[in-house]
Amino acid sequence: MMTVEQTAVLAREASYALVALPHEKRNAALLSMAELLWERREDIFAANRGDMARAREESLAAPLLARLLMDEKKLRGVTDGLRALSGLPDPLGRTLLARELAPGLRLYRVSCPIGVLGVVFESRPDALVQIASLALKSGNAALLKGGREALGTNRALMEVMDEAARRVSIPQGWAALLETRDDVSAMLSLDTYIDLLIPRGSNAFVRYIMDHTHIPVMGHAEGLCHVYVDKLADTATALKVTVDAKTQAYAVCNAAETLLVHQAAAPAFLPLMDKAMREKGVLLRGDERTRALISCEPATEADWGTEYLDAVLSVRVVDSLEEAVAHINRYGSHHTDAIVTEDREAARRFISRVDSAGVYVNCSTRFADGFRYGFGAEVGIATGKLHARGPVGLEGLCTYKYILLGEGQTVEETMTGAVKYTHRDLTEDCPLS
Repeated sequence: MMTVEQTAVLAREASYALVALPHEKRNAALLSMAELLWERREDIFAANRGDMARAREESLAAPLLARLLMDEKKLRGVTDGLRALSGLPDPLGRTLLARELAPGLRLYRVSCPIGVLGVVFESRPDALVQIASLALKSGNAALLKGGREALGTNRALMEVMDEAARRVSIPQGWAALLETRDDVSAMLSLDTYIDLLIPRGSNAFVRYIMDHTHIPVMGHAEGLCHVYVDKLADTATALKVTVDAKTQAYAVCNAAETLLVHQAAAPAFLPLMDKAMREKGVLLRGDERTRALISCEPATEADWGTEYLDAVLSVRVVDSLEEAVAHINRYGSHHTDAIVTEDREAARRFISRVDSAGVYVNCSTRFADGFRYGFGAEVGIATGKLHARGPVGLEGLCTYKYILLGEGQTVEETMTGAVKYTHRDLTEDCPLS
C-alpha cells in the first residue's frame, strides 16, 4: 500500500499528463464513469448499507444520515451530473486576454489547471463523485478525503470511477482516496506535490488546516445563512422564500439558519411564518420582540452564531435594514444571505453592504449551488475573497499562464527604440493553445 507521499507523487505525475489530454478524452472518461456507476449500483448500495448501519449504531443525527444515504435517486442524480458535466465547454486553453505588445510580439493569457488538489469533505458520498469529476474535467489530479462515516461507500465509488477512467486511458493517479486523519495530517506537509487544499467544514476546521500547512488553502467554511424580510416585503413572497430556505433541506450549508424581520413587517408576517414552520416541524427560537408576537423558545447569543443543520430557526426582529446588515456581517459566515423586498433601493443597499459570497433578492438561499448555477456541480463554496468565491466549479479549479509569441524581439531593442511598444488589445485566440 502506498504512503500518502507516494500517492501525491503519482498525482503530480498524472497532473502533467492530464493537462495534455484532449477535451474529448476527459469527457469520454466522465461518460464511462456514469455508465459503470449505474452498472455497479448494487455493489455501491451494499457498501452504503454498511455505512448507514454503523452510523445508526453511533447515533448519527437524522439530517446527517440523510446526507450519508446513497440510494437510486441520489445515484441517478450523480450519473446525470456526470453526463451534464461532459457537455460543458472545455475550461482549459481559453484565451482570457490577447494583446500586441509590439509589432509581431503578441501576449496571451490562457486558462490552465491548478495541478494537484487536496480536498477534504463531509460524509456525503455524492460529493466524492462531484469533486473527482470536476477535477478531471478541469485537468487536475486530486487527493480526496471524505468523512469516516462514508468510507465504505467512498471506496466502492472510487473503485468504480478509477476502473472507468482506466478504460479510456486516463493516467494512473488522476484521483486517489485518503482514508484517515493521519492521511490528512501527512498531506498537509506535501507542498512540493500539492498545489491547493480545499477543506469543507467548520470555520475551526478550515482554520486548523490553514495553520498547519504551507499549501495555499481555499476554504469551504460553515454556512450560516440569513433571510431578511424587509418592511416593504411582499408577505406571500417572504413566506415562500423563508420556508424553502429553511426546510427544503436541513443538513446543507446553504439552508437559512436565522430569519431577520423588519419591525414594520413583523406583526403580519411572523404569525404566518410560525404556522408554516410548525407544520414543517421546525423549532423556532426568537428574541424578546419575536416572542411578543409568537410563542417560541428564547434565543440566546449563541443561537445567532450557530449553524444548526437541523429543523431549528432563530428569529430576530430588527428596526432597520442597516441593523439587519450589521447582524449578518457580525454573525454570518459570508456564505449566502437573502433579502425579501419590493423596494429596489433597499435591495441595492443590501447587496452592496452584505459581505457574503452570495447576496440574493427575493429568492431562496438554497440556490447557492454549483449545479444550480450551471457550473456542473461544485467542489465547495468558497467564503473567502481570493481566486474563487461562492460555488467553485470548473473555472474555480483553473488558473492561467501567460504565453508570449514573438519573432526574435529583445528587450534591448525596446531600449534603443528599434522595437516600439504598442500595447494594443486583440480579439483573437492564442493560436497555440
